[in-house]
Amino acid sequence: MELNNIMNFPILSLSIFLPTLGALVIWLFVRGDRAVRWASLAVSIATFLVTLPLALSFDTSTAHMQFEEFAPWIPTFNVNYQLGVDGISMPFVLLTSLLTIICIVSAWECIQSRVKEYMIAFLVLETTLIGVFCALDAILFYFFWEAMLIPMYLIIGVWGGKNRVYATLKFFLYTLAGSVLMLVAVLVMYFKAGHTFSVLAFMDYPFDFTWQFWLWIAFFVAFAVKVPMWPVHTWLPDAHTEAPTAGSVILAGILLKMGAYGFLRFSLPILPDASQYFVPFMVALSMIAIIYISLVAMMQRDMKRLIAYSSIAHMGFVTLGTFMFSTLALEGAVFGMISHGFVAGALFLCVGVMYDRLHTREIGDYGGVANVMPIFAAVMMLFCMANVALPGASAFVAEALVLLGTFNAHPAAQAAMSVSTKWVAIGAATSVILSACYTLWMYKRVILGDLVKDSVKSMQDMTVREISYFVPLILLVLWLGFYPVPVLNVIHESVTHLVAQATTTKLVAAHALAQAAPILDAVRP
Repeated sequence: MELNNIMNFPILSLSIFLPTLGALVIWLFVRGDRAVRWASLAVSIATFLVTLPLALSFDTSTAHMQFEEFAPWIPTFNVNYQLGVDGISMPFVLLTSLLTIICIVSAWECIQSRVKEYMIAFLVLETTLIGVFCALDAILFYFFWEAMLIPMYLIIGVWGGKNRVYATLKFFLYTLAGSVLMLVAVLVMYFKAGHTFSVLAFMDYPFDFTWQFWLWIAFFVAFAVKVPMWPVHTWLPDAHTEAPTAGSVILAGILLKMGAYGFLRFSLPILPDASQYFVPFMVALSMIAIIYISLVAMMQRDMKRLIAYSSIAHMGFVTLGTFMFSTLALEGAVFGMISHGFVAGALFLCVGVMYDRLHTREIGDYGGVANVMPIFAAVMMLFCMANVALPGASAFVAEALVLLGTFNAHPAAQAAMSVSTKWVAIGAATSVILSACYTLWMYKRVILGDLVKDSVKSMQDMTVREISYFVPLILLVLWLGFYPVPVLNVIHESVTHLVAQATTTKLVAAHALAQAAPILDAVRP
């Protein structure tokens, strides 16, 4: 039996606000950097343990929202505190709580100034991220979506690199500009759908195509910035370059998923006719990300920038799979987001390990690292292979599903395209070659070769603490690569339901509503 049926316990609220409550306790009562680190770790572990029942008690046989919570928030405007998770959102709650633990452990020694403020910022950030994936009220969703900017702004702006102010302002302005349009779209839907902000009610309301068209564009701007998609992607390499290692991990592992999640939660189920109309547009932008951005990644000299551009290319696979409207492709897109959270996060951690020793991210400053750090070289090799989508790694499952789903796209997607989606799949498959080029070339120049630089000769292999936060990532990448069935079972019913929503036109329903309007007006008292 499900935990929410047995106890009716507000597990989602606890998952969301426990990190902030812990941050408040740390701020008021904990003194000393060492105590702050341990207290923050304890709070993050407790949050992860609280989120575990979501997976253990999850009913994989239904697409309905589970662990739902509801309470009036602003009754005057019908704004409600409404939470719930399905097979698409629940895995991201667990991903967030797990990566937060890893981020706190990875910053154990490298963050020496304002340790309390740093840890508090990460715990508050965890609250906002989990809130985004649980919110079923559009205003509540928007609240968490925007609140995330504050701790992330501080993490990059205070503890980042020398150009951190420029990077944070760019990140903040890009995201804020897109979010303003999303707020306008939410307010329009509120008035059109009968003065409600319920996301589930929006899914049922038959918006006519004109409204769907403009609402889709407004949501697209907000979500495309967050993914990020070309050409609004330029903030990401700068943010990654200047962010501390843990900031890059959470940025790649979770924040990029928020934009793609927005497409899945809003664009496809609420605006299906407009989503079908914009399929060629989304496919074109996805292919630019997959091919062009991969070529840009090859030209990078900074390891963080290379991995940042790699993330944009891999997220191109996610958006491509999202707009093929096939169960396989959508499952691959969701699975790819989960896999990318582990793989990209691990690669940024690898860069952080080297940066802590030499304080440089330039590829040319390294060479022959395997001679002095054999354990690290093996770990980085595994994640480089995962980034290339080698069979046996989680990314292989994701990309294979997206390619298969694109090759056999839903008729709604095929009808929208002027070329066969089979050619799109063939073009997207070039990513396997391109990602191998930039990833293995980086690995060769940094890890392999002769040991000639004196600075590299002084590097020490990974400590027990560093190994400890790589172990769960290694196990998860291999587990999802060899046995992805448990995760696919969780997301399958929700994805199948989403495909049905995205491919069922609302125009017929809207037309019927328009025809019935005079009759309803005549009989209405």
